[in-house]
Amino acid sequence: MKEQNYVKWDDRYSIGIPLVDNQHKQLVVLTNELYKACHFSNEAAKEKFRKAIREAVAYVKFHFSVEERIMEKADYPEYAVHKKHHIEFIQEILNNVMAFETGKRFVPRQFAKFLWDWILSHIAITDSKLRDHLLKLHKEGKIESIFKNKSLINAH
Repeated sequence: MKEQNYVKWDDRYSIGIPLVDNQHKQLVVLTNELYKACHFSNEAAKEKFRKAIREAVAYVKFHFSVEERIMEKADYPEYAVHKKHHIEFIQEILNNVMAFETGKRFVPRQFAKFLWDWILSHIAITDSKLRDHLLKLHKEGKIESIFKNKSLINAH
């Protein structure tokens, strides 16, 4: 069977913050792993899917914590709404994982599509607003550029 990715990263998804963009790229990789695991029906494939889900959940939580730290440090006015999106997404993932683990109705391909759709729309809409806020602060001289380094992330 030919290995094929469900989605490919495209630079148009970039928000211009290398740390965050690299994490977004990793989310694409994990989504593709889930998609590939959907094409098999034996027990080994189910275990691969379980492993991919666990990795995706852990990585999403890590990525969101980084974004939230950036928002806090930058006094992002939409922090509460953005964080609420993160919480709702994680809850939806956990609900799907529970359905999968308990044998309830669960369609792996739909789950992979849900992940990809959410990630793309979150990057394109919600994360781009954060980028715009950070660019504004940088132009006003209120923060060092984080678009080329991790200065805001590492600030105490």
